[in-house]
Amino acid sequence: MLARFAYYCLILPVSYLPLPVMYAFTDIFYLLLITLIPYRREVVRNNIKRSFPHLTPIKQRRIERKFYRHLTDLLAEGAKNMTISERELRKRFKVSNPEVLEALFQNNKSVLLVSGHYNNWEWLITGQNLFFSHQAAGIGMPMTSKFWDKKINSRRSRFGMHIIHAKNVHDFFKDAPSVPTATLVLADQAPAEGRKSYWMDFLHQDTPVIFGPELLANKYDQAVVFFHVEKPMRGHYIMHLELITDTPLQTSWGEITEGQTKRLEKIIEQTPQFWIWSHKRWKREVPQDLEDLKKQQEAKFDSLFRKK
Repeated sequence: MLARFAYYCLILPVSYLPLPVMYAFTDIFYLLLITLIPYRREVVRNNIKRSFPHLTPIKQRRIERKFYRHLTDLLAEGAKNMTISERELRKRFKVSNPEVLEALFQNNKSVLLVSGHYNNWEWLITGQNLFFSHQAAGIGMPMTSKFWDKKINSRRSRFGMHIIHAKNVHDFFKDAPSVPTATLVLADQAPAEGRKSYWMDFLHQDTPVIFGPELLANKYDQAVVFFHVEKPMRGHYIMHLELITDTPLQTSWGEITEGQTKRLEKIIEQTPQFWIWSHKRWKREVPQDLEDLKKQQEAKFDSLFRKK
């Protein structure tokens, strides 16, 4: 009942407001976040401190404040995403080099679009099918609330995006549309299991990374394209594409995961305030037998995909 009330009486009506009006409200909320409502402040502060140990506390706090400012913008834009029109979406979210994906489409090559929760990913989810010739698909975990899961995913898919629950990924690819697909994967959150992850250095820390995109690329021979979203001004975004590989079967174990994660790291280091620092990214313990674990993972990968 509460979820229905919040959706129909709060979120949906607010989403029809012009963005400048919504930003006026979130500007006030930003002031509350940095004063009276310390939303996950310790998580944010510790993540930034560990990721930028070379910066002074003053500079670390500057990143923190800019992050909270951006976070409140995302709240307004996330609500706006529920009802944003195609015209406004095309105006506010653009792709700088769509020819990267178009060339793959012309070669009948399906794609994994990989990146992280950086800048506005919700507008990309909603608009992806408008921007590219590939049939858009997106992988995500089901929400705890079935009501919110249904409502939000119906809004996300209204321009043609196929929402795939993570447990149904292989079913989707087995029965994929006849046209090439571009599947959006945001793979920067903490994996469910540390021992099934790919461990590497990320932002100066031993970090488990979701290995799913690399497995999917090899299993279904899909190209992998990294993207990052730039924020040139408030409420406007530009997506940039970079091909990691269109021949995944010729890559070595970990090459794709390293490639996408190191690219994301570089973007975060350049403009850190646009990454979601409130996520508990480093909550998995480093396995004591990490080197042996890596050897086992590589051997298993090679036995599956590199049989001679």
